Amino acid sequence: MKLNQWMKAGIGLGFAALWSCPTLAALTADQNFGIEIKGTLQSEDDRDLGTRSGGDVNGLGLDLRPWAYGQWGDWSAYAMGQLVTATDTIQTDTLQESNVTSDSTAKGREQKKNYLAMREFWVGYSGFTPYPGEILKFGRQRLRNDDGEWKDTNIEALNWDFDTTLLRAHAGVAERFSEYRTDLTELSASDKDVLHAYGDVSYQWTPGQWVGLRAHHTHDSGSLPHTGEAIDDSDKSSTGDLTWLGLEADSDAYNHDNLNNINYWGSLTFMSGNRDSIGSNVVNGQTVAGDKSSGHVNGWATDLGLRVHLDPNWQVGGAYSRASRDYEQNGLQSNRSTWTGTRARVARFGEAYQAEMANTQTASLFASWQLRDEYDASLIYHKFWRVDGNQGIGTNTLDAVNTTFDPENPTDVTSISSLPLADGDKDLGQEMDLVVSKYFKQGLLPAALSQSLDEPSALVRLRAGVFKPGSAYGSEVDSYMHRAFIDVIWRF
Repeated sequence: MKLNQWMKAGIGLGFAALWSCPTLAALTADQNFGIEIKGTLQSEDDRDLGTRSGGDVNGLGLDLRPWAYGQWGDWSAYAMGQLVTATDTIQTDTLQESNVTSDSTAKGREQKKNYLAMREFWVGYSGFTPYPGEILKFGRQRLRNDDGEWKDTNIEALNWDFDTTLLRAHAGVAERFSEYRTDLTELSASDKDVLHAYGDVSYQWTPGQWVGLRAHHTHDSGSLPHTGEAIDDSDKSSTGDLTWLGLEADSDAYNHDNLNNINYWGSLTFMSGNRDSIGSNVVNGQTVAGDKSSGHVNGWATDLGLRVHLDPNWQVGGAYSRASRDYEQNGLQSNRSTWTGTRARVARFGEAYQAEMANTQTASLFASWQLRDEYDASLIYHKFWRVDGNQGIGTNTLDAVNTTFDPENPTDVTSISSLPLADGDKDLGQEMDLVVSKYFKQGLLPAALSQSLDEPSALVRLRAGVFKPGSAYGSEVDSYMHRAFIDVIWRF
């Protein structure tokens, strides 16, 4: 039986479970069920930086997320479905991968305007220790850490959480087997056959001051195409085993309720492992696999930030991130967090550009404002550079291309490839972001759902970024690109 048949069966069973809430209520007095309704208006211009026709997105989407949660003694269970309908292929989900596009050449990876999905379905057991913040979960679940730079995704996992006043720890294994969406019937090449093993521990050594260690290992057991074999987006370009070890310290800086006059965060991560990779060539208009290369890779990255309370409502701060030329993130990150000091989870490396920690350095300045639990806003400036001016920068949501035409017939396209950055030029560009939110109180949700739901309350939010490409992109690209969202979230 094919995987997508299992996926369809899982979606059907999941929605059946969600819509049988009276049965759930009969089993336990501690039940919760409901639906989260999210409307998203997206405006996006020049994702391709003007290098080809298209690249614009303008549309309105409706995202319905029915969910059910039940608890029976030490046992619990949770499921959340998803129904999305839209006028264009917009991004209603902030966890959506940047490599999900409407024109992918990978079979089974073309995003549709309308789809059904299962976001989460897991069973939990919390009887190993007497602490209320301890639980073992098995199934598709939300994995998230405070800075979003290691984990923030929905994935199949066996995960153990331990959260107390003085000590926090997490450990588990995870592997993505399906997207559980009716439109994306195949995994991305970067997710296929990749096993993740991870763990972290942090200790509050004095009130409000945390230090921690974290580790992550990925084992990619996939295979690379043979040299000369025709390839597309569904084929892997690299495999290998990579390990990340990190140190972190912060002043509870990701907790918007803390009253510290000065907040800080800092992390230092080392990466090491072995990687096999292939290049690509265009032969007679067809992309084929190039030569295979193997070797040991090492890299490091850091993210530092400082935030100052000017008064109870206003904060200002700065942040700096640097990742070495061979560093890459583990693939489970969103790079979204509450780093500006408000309740809103903001993209660490630009709402429009959405850079990754891969041969990049980013300097950011920001001001944030919040009024009680009703409003908040963040205004952010980013500057981006390459660390090595002759090395690539990984992936982001830009889709600029370089098109080659047949010199004998200028109307025939011989190849389309990603736009190369100018050799030796490090200037990637700069960006201004604005994130503004209005919140509506709707009562308390179960503590066990804090990781599953993106937001703690109903809201209206604007997320907007304007990116100006730097000289590394050359002089043929457009001067600006923008990406803006208006999200409305309500719960019943």
